[in-house]
Amino acid sequence: MRLELGNIFIKDVQFGDTTKVLNGVLYISKQELLDAVSGDTRLTSIEIDIAKPGESTRIMPVKDVIEPRVKVEGSGGIFPGFISKVDVVGSGKTNVLKGAAVVTAGKIVGFQEGIIDMSGTGADYTPFSKTNNIVLVCTPTDHLQQHEHEEAVRMVGLKAATFIAEAGRNITPDEVKVYETLPLLDGVKKYPNLPKVAYVYMLQTQGLLHDTYVYGVDAKKIVPTLIYPTEVMDGAILSGNCVSACDKNPTYNHLNNPIIEDLYERHGVDYNFVGVIITNENVYLADKERSSNWTAKLAEFLGLDAVIISEEGFGNPDTDLMMNCKKITAKGIKTVLVTDEYAGRDGASQSLADADKSADAVVTGGNANEVIQLPAMEKVIGYLTPADTIAGGFDGSLRPDGSIMAELQVVTGATSEIGFNKLSATQY
Repeated sequence: MRLELGNIFIKDVQFGDTTKVLNGVLYISKQELLDAVSGDTRLTSIEIDIAKPGESTRIMPVKDVIEPRVKVEGSGGIFPGFISKVDVVGSGKTNVLKGAAVVTAGKIVGFQEGIIDMSGTGADYTPFSKTNNIVLVCTPTDHLQQHEHEEAVRMVGLKAATFIAEAGRNITPDEVKVYETLPLLDGVKKYPNLPKVAYVYMLQTQGLLHDTYVYGVDAKKIVPTLIYPTEVMDGAILSGNCVSACDKNPTYNHLNNPIIEDLYERHGVDYNFVGVIITNENVYLADKERSSNWTAKLAEFLGLDAVIISEEGFGNPDTDLMMNCKKITAKGIKTVLVTDEYAGRDGASQSLADADKSADAVVTGGNANEVIQLPAMEKVIGYLTPADTIAGGFDGSLRPDGSIMAELQVVTGATSEIGFNKLSATQY
């Protein structure tokens, strides 16, 4: 499967009379965008704002971040199962408004939404302080059930990103990147002397408000399966969860998974990147056993030499991570894990809730319990009041001057378990 991503570099976002891209500037018509996303009676209002890198602006609580992409050639369309029909994606040509992002915010859905600061200390921890953000603040009707609230806001974000991306449909990209994965037997024939490597992609699926979707299906309902890496780049996987902001994979992260991109970078040179095994993170032990058994079976069936395994979330999913590691290693396949740590504010506690001696190659995204001070911002898009109650906050986190003292958990993407951040650690 071959996919061309055409990157259109967006240097600025401004409001305008019509929605268009001109000379690297994305102009947004508020009315056109509202017309595209409105109509859900579960929401009483949708407000649109813009947050740019370097501004004294705080966005909170953040639900999702989505990169605008549009399919310009090939089968299917972006976000299959939600926006487009359930056709197989991942081939043809897709244009990307690189440097722009849609951010959904508003009244808190659960308790694990996050914060994006466009400047100051917090900006150093989130990748989304570097994007030009179109923010949609959604207000739900009274007494709306949490799962319905999440669904309504999720669809607003997907519709907004799809509408905005259309502005790039007929724009000549500034850069084109080509990604290709051959069918397994063809790939083995082409690179017979290279080690076969796959990516085991653990998706957050631990109950209500812990949802990840694959072609529109809640991944709780799947068994581990194999997909082309390029399908992920075309929106086959998207976020619907409210786990801790620091290690949640927003939809933007799925579209731009750096593990997939880095594996492609060395594909055909150092190893043969054969594909992605997607698996879920379960609540019950029997389900954990089933999924990890299937994951290990697929790795063996593909004749893999090594896998990279990434996690989403912490605590309970650590067991899924270790089961996958232990069972795949037992089949003679090398493993590298990517996770983050909850090692206490002093960093001295056990980093993971589960462990196994087979997990001897681990990459960390940082300690989410580290306490940081976020300075007050001149502008707040959304609401400051959840600062004391979101995961990582505590009574008194929100200070009278508008600054916030909290654990790193509160910052969106700070300890990304796919490496979409700056933090890591070195063992001395």
